[in-house]
Amino acid sequence: MKTFMSFTLLVLFMISCNLQQHDQGMYDLSEAEQAIMPVTKQELNSSPATPLSDQATQEVVKKRIIKDGRLGLKVDDLEAAKTRTDTTIKAFGGYYANERFNNSEWESSYNLTIRIPSAHFEPFIAALEQGNGEVQYKAIDARDVTAQFIDLETRLENKQNYLSRYQDLLKQAQSVKEILEIEEKIRGLEEEIESTTGQLKYLNDQVDYSTLELTLTKERAYKYKPATRDQFFERLKQSLSKGWFAFVDFTLFMIKLWPFWIIVFILRHFWEKFRKNRKKK
Repeated sequence: MKTFMSFTLLVLFMISCNLQQHDQGMYDLSEAEQAIMPVTKQELNSSPATPLSDQATQEVVKKRIIKDGRLGLKVDDLEAAKTRTDTTIKAFGGYYANERFNNSEWESSYNLTIRIPSAHFEPFIAALEQGNGEVQYKAIDARDVTAQFIDLETRLENKQNYLSRYQDLLKQAQSVKEILEIEEKIRGLEEEIESTTGQLKYLNDQVDYSTLELTLTKERAYKYKPATRDQFFERLKQSLSKGWFAFVDFTLFMIKLWPFWIIVFILRHFWEKFRKNRKKK
C-alpha cells in the first residue's frame, strides 16, 4: 500500500514538472516574439494615421481678377432703355460711375460707366442683352493681378515689421541725434505704408467691382434746318456800326504812333535841307 502511494506521488510529481516546463516554454516564446517584432505588433494594434488635408499642407492662393467690359446697344426707345438699365443696375447692386447724354442731328445716345459686383458681372451683361436693343459691339477683358496683389501685401508686411523695429529702437535711443534719425526713418516708412495701403484698396475695389462702358444709341431721321439769319436792316445797322468802330480803332492806332511821326518829320526836314545845299554847290 505504501509502495503504491509512493509510486502515485512520484507520477504526479513528474507530470507537474512537465506542465511547468511547458508553460515556461510558452512564456519564453511569447517574450521572444515581442522582442523580435515590437514595431510590427505596435503597427498592427494601432489605428491608421489620418491623412493631412491639402489646405494644411499647402497655402491656397485666392485669384484676384479685374474684369472690364464694353457694350453698345442700338435701341428704338432711348428713354425706355435707360429706365430699364437703371432698374437692372439696382437689381444687381451696382451704380453709375459716370453718365453722359449726347444729342446730335443723326443720333441720341447715353454713354454710361457702370460699376457692378464682380460676381454679378456676367449675369448683368446677359440681362442687358435680353432687352429690346441690338448689340452693336461687345468686349470683355479679364486681368489677373494676383501676383501684384501678393507683392503689395508682402511689401506692406515687411514695412510694418521694419516700422515696429524702429519704434522699439526709438524707445532705446539715448541721444538727440539718434532720436531724429530714427524718427526720420519712421516718417518715411509710414508714408510708404500709406501709399501701399492705398494701392491695395484700389486693387480691391477694382477686383470687387467690375466696370462696364455701356452705350445706348437711337438713330434720328435727318431733317434739314436752314440757318437763321437777321433781317436786312438789322444786318445793315451791324455793318455801319462795325465800320465806325473800325475807323475809330484805326484813328486811335495812328495817334498812338505819334513819336514815330515826329521822327519821320525831323528826318524829312534834314533830308530836304541836305538836297538844297547840294543843289547850291
